[in-house]
Amino acid sequence: MISATICSPHRDLAASWDDLSARAETNVFMHPAALLAAAETGFARIHVLQAWDEDVSPRRLVGFWALQERRALSLAPPFLESLPYNYAFTSNAVIDAACVDAVMAAFFEAIRRDARLPKVISLRSFAADTAAYDAILRLLAGAGQHREFLRVERPFADTANGVKKSGSTRKKLRQDWNRLCGEGAVEVVNAREPAAVEAAFETFLTMEAGSWKGDQGTALLCDVDDARFVRRLIGALAAGRQASVALLQVGGATVAAQVLLYSGTQAYTWKTAYDPGFGRFSPGALLVDKVTGSLLEGGDVTVIDSCSSAEGFMAQLWTGRRSMVDALVDVRSRASLAFAVEAARRQGFEQLRAMRDRMRQVLKRSGRPAAQKAS
Repeated sequence: MISATICSPHRDLAASWDDLSARAETNVFMHPAALLAAAETGFARIHVLQAWDEDVSPRRLVGFWALQERRALSLAPPFLESLPYNYAFTSNAVIDAACVDAVMAAFFEAIRRDARLPKVISLRSFAADTAAYDAILRLLAGAGQHREFLRVERPFADTANGVKKSGSTRKKLRQDWNRLCGEGAVEVVNAREPAAVEAAFETFLTMEAGSWKGDQGTALLCDVDDARFVRRLIGALAAGRQASVALLQVGGATVAAQVLLYSGTQAYTWKTAYDPGFGRFSPGALLVDKVTGSLLEGGDVTVIDSCSSAEGFMAQLWTGRRSMVDALVDVRSRASLAFAVEAARRQGFEQLRAMRDRMRQVLKRSGRPAAQKAS
């Protein structure tokens, strides 16, 4: 028998999480330390769903899913979002492969029964090619509502394939690396000790703030709450050796930084920044390429998630693709106002995004410079 409980993030979740992670495809963004960082900084209101196998003694954790409660508009009904906090990029539940259907059913039933919780779940960046998504579709086939808004192909690399070995991209990387080496001694540093990670993360934050993101106000340091949360997040994960910041250095000066997260045998290229003064060398791409090789050849990592879209530069480096879906589900069998309101909002958002993307393509083909594009 599978039962489900709902709680807030707390420190005692770690032991059961570690046991489950050894038996399931894990997700670093659901790690209890990350959830606690978001909760204790007030960054997100998180509900943690846990599924338990009651047929063994002591009972065993077989499912873990953290959902964020939020409102898109102040007067709109609340809903649950499967990305537990901003700056999470994968929302998959962590479930023992032996009981996926039973766990998802228990999760949905627990949400239905809990009078405090919204019944609408916004699935964001959920892997579509998984047993968990298949289980969700089966659960909603006879009851509940489901609407899919978007599918995107996310680049990834693994030990079997996924890294481009030849072609124009590989040729350009070699040329850029050779030219960069002409600027001074080149080194990639990727320390895993917590103090070194936190120091390197500050380097990343400063570099990002000095880039175009800082100019546009989207760098992490541009928002006090964002900066407080991400510092806490990286520090908490680094304490368990689940975060690092790889630095590309030329003559001892950092020209690119790549924040990496780790869970099980999976790594995530979470955030990238580079010195615009070295932009002609493509330092961000060079760093990701070098880190990809060292991680996959090291034996501890078997797959790297780009946390990026198919339009990002990592799509030029890696040939692996994973389908990610954005969808809306209602665990109730009857139609609800909350589902209708959020579905209408999401549909409008996707239409606006499609218009934006079409305009960007038109401007790109016209060859107009960036300053003119913005006008």
